[in-house]
Amino acid sequence: MDIKEYKCPNCGGAVKFDSSSQKMKCPYCDAEFEIKALEEYQKEISESAKDNFEWGKEEVGEILTESELGDLSSGVCPSCAAELVGDKNTVAMVCPCCGNSQIVSQRLSGFLKPDYVIPFKQDKKAATQALKNFCKGKRLLPDFFLEENNIKNIQGLYVPFWLFDAEASGLIRYKATKVKTGSTAAYTYTETNYYSVLRDGDISFEKIPVDGSEKMDDAYMDAIEPFDYGQMKEFNPSFLAGYLAEKYDVDAEKSKERAEKRIKTSVESEFVRSVSGYNSVAVESSSVSVKGGKPSYTLFPVWVLNSKYKNENYTFMMNGESGKLVGKLPIDSRKIWKYGFLYSGILSAILTACILAFLIFADGTSVQSVHDVLANWVGFVVSWIIALIMGFAYVFTWKSAMNTAVLSTQANAYVVKDSLHFKDKRDRFLYSKVVKIPKGSGKSAGKSVGLAAVGALARHAAKSR
Repeated sequence: MDIKEYKCPNCGGAVKFDSSSQKMKCPYCDAEFEIKALEEYQKEISESAKDNFEWGKEEVGEILTESELGDLSSGVCPSCAAELVGDKNTVAMVCPCCGNSQIVSQRLSGFLKPDYVIPFKQDKKAATQALKNFCKGKRLLPDFFLEENNIKNIQGLYVPFWLFDAEASGLIRYKATKVKTGSTAAYTYTETNYYSVLRDGDISFEKIPVDGSEKMDDAYMDAIEPFDYGQMKEFNPSFLAGYLAEKYDVDAEKSKERAEKRIKTSVESEFVRSVSGYNSVAVESSSVSVKGGKPSYTLFPVWVLNSKYKNENYTFMMNGESGKLVGKLPIDSRKIWKYGFLYSGILSAILTACILAFLIFADGTSVQSVHDVLANWVGFVVSWIIALIMGFAYVFTWKSAMNTAVLSTQANAYVVKDSLHFKDKRDRFLYSKVVKIPKGSGKSAGKSVGLAAVGALARHAAKSR
């Protein structure tokens, strides 16, 4: 005999049939379900598939011919071991990965020929100006950072990237809610209706970039996206003249993991746009299947500057095609204290003036003397503490602007236009829960603690003395 056990979608408890309501009911959270809806939901959950990524078989690209290699030379940084490529006239380099100098002393061999390259469009002057603009308005930046910084040592570097095409299928279930409130003569109530939302569809991605360099920070590479693929050209060694290029040390197989994560996140975010009319939507289960073609190997143009300030390295990178610059700036801790106390002082002065006005004019019976008002020191201390916290909290929000390199978790920019098609779209009601609150209860719970509370605290302290 096949015995079925149903789990509550709300709390996970075992659901039983309730004879009085003729519905399935959870004895733990009292949620009720229609039998058919619960059976279909349970069946769909049990049949949910796992992620499946099937990439095309890779074919290693061509190695540059002897004649092509004759125009190039290479060197290995003695500090970070980055292997860099230059033209035949390159005698010395400054390593873009760590900022150390090195000497080019060997001929290049075994260089895998890229499929494509995006040539540099922005020059060194534009990169220098972009860095200066990036530093403007950063109030926590040390005063002499740019003066102490040798920004002339910006290097033009071709960074290796793997570009992935993919045909993705997604089966995603969301848990959604609709909330409505109302009242009767005796109580107010909140009714929450729960729905199971299913989206099953296909979507295509084109040329999702993943950098093939272990030395280059992935967050920086993601942050300077996107590159204009309309500028992409078939590779020719002549594009490397006057610039450096890095040989990839992360192959396509290892790069697939990052591409897969970006695809899965993007499928979920693209699908959820079709879910509307709810107060809340959350992913309950998700499976993504991908069939991908052969990845292409490409060089992207990047301007790089590594700068040391007080023995710490700070990196800036600019998209050599679009001009978008990201980086990490040093923070002057003295300026945090300076601006923190400045804004705290301004805010505390405003709060003090408000409390004085409240205590003098809002007593309701008589105007208190200034001496009596100043005796209520508790209220002032509380306001100063609040001002101190708020002042420094405001200054700390500036820190996020000092580092704009953020790792990307999505690939939405690489979705093929109009490629999203749904095979199945279902929104099924599961159950509802009603919370009732008798009128007249908990009135004081919703009162806010404001300026009047601070003044009352001050008056209470004065009376207790």
